[in-house]
Amino acid sequence: MKYLPIGKDLFTVNRQRFIARLKPDSIAVFNSNDLLPTNADGTMPFRQNNDLFYLSGIDQEESILVLFPDYPDEKFREILFLKETNEHIAVWEGHKYTKEEAYATSGIRTVLWLSQFEQTFNTLMSQADRVYLNSNEHIRNASTTETRDMRFAKWCRETYPIHTYKRSAPVMQHLRAVKSEIEIDLMQKACDITEQGFRRILRFVKPGVMEYEIEAEFIHEFIRNRSRGFGYSPIIASGANACVLHYIENNAECKDGELILFDVGAEYANYNADMTRVIPVNGRFTRRQKEIYNAVLHVQREATKLLRPGNTIPQYHKQVGEIMTEQLLKVGLLDSTDVKNQKADNPAYRKYFMHGTSHHLGLDVHDVGNVFRKFEQGMVFTVEPGIYIREEGIGIRLENNVVITDDGVFDLMRNIPIEADEIEELMNS
Repeated sequence: MKYLPIGKDLFTVNRQRFIARLKPDSIAVFNSNDLLPTNADGTMPFRQNNDLFYLSGIDQEESILVLFPDYPDEKFREILFLKETNEHIAVWEGHKYTKEEAYATSGIRTVLWLSQFEQTFNTLMSQADRVYLNSNEHIRNASTTETRDMRFAKWCRETYPIHTYKRSAPVMQHLRAVKSEIEIDLMQKACDITEQGFRRILRFVKPGVMEYEIEAEFIHEFIRNRSRGFGYSPIIASGANACVLHYIENNAECKDGELILFDVGAEYANYNADMTRVIPVNGRFTRRQKEIYNAVLHVQREATKLLRPGNTIPQYHKQVGEIMTEQLLKVGLLDSTDVKNQKADNPAYRKYFMHGTSHHLGLDVHDVGNVFRKFEQGMVFTVEPGIYIREEGIGIRLENNVVITDDGVFDLMRNIPIEADEIEELMNS
């Protein structure tokens, strides 16, 4: 791992919070993600299962966490099962956790090798009434890949068919939606690294540069600051490409007079930043570009004020839609007839602003959380309104990451330039 050690306190507290929500005599099991293949003997870079990481801090493949808080023998109430290393693995793959290192990372004293799992688990199951199984229940999950958690659930149900089975996902989604101070500090680090990348770009961009060259500048700055890299596939969209919401080809030339939309974020210690900025290729906005830019910025700032305890995502998005409608009328993209004739399920503003304004942010870029749950102190959200005018080749989205506090928000991206005038000044200094 490139990031600095986090310390075991975060993960110890996370486990305590999870255990407090289990029913009596319950055992819970969390599996690491797989090493996914590419072709031949190649594999994709490993990315840990976020629930396992949240509860243990273990950032290594072929790992299992077992929690059984009511087990009679205290030393088996928390167990990590890890891949046992040897000289061959050390030579070909590098260092793996020792038992001592796993304890220092997780705070879990009982660390066993994977070869001991089935026998140990069988002993534990003799005392368990319920089994909490983990799964990816994100509302946007559409993956058809069978994960280690899914394979384990199948094996466990076949091997122990008359136990009672429960879902861990609702508990994990509830807990992970509210961030601790340590988590917020890690997300602040991800945002700070993102800021360094953006400031580098402001000095680099000029007419004729390629989108992929900008992508390379970002990744250089991210990795040199202990990030693994991008928290998600970066969007570097010049001109009309910015009107494609998930444009990731990043292969066009940035031309004089165009705008460039960057939707990028560094990750740090598996926590993510998610920033969007728009800059003029030649360092100066045209009058029309600045008009639209300032309209989006106005919506972004007004939307931020609505992220307060007690609000909910459905209510919030309806409120932001009203603010966006006002701005679209102001810049001449909608008229009073459009608004008068709009339908409740398809408001007029959606012609130019067709996505949501905010989502949870954390270990996942689109982090887990119940969209109907009232906002609480410690939740972290993006704020990202946009206006997309395909006929004018203008796409503008502005996005910051904020923490909900007891009386407002704290902006994790408060130091990243966002005012049009400041961006022009920095690009021309």
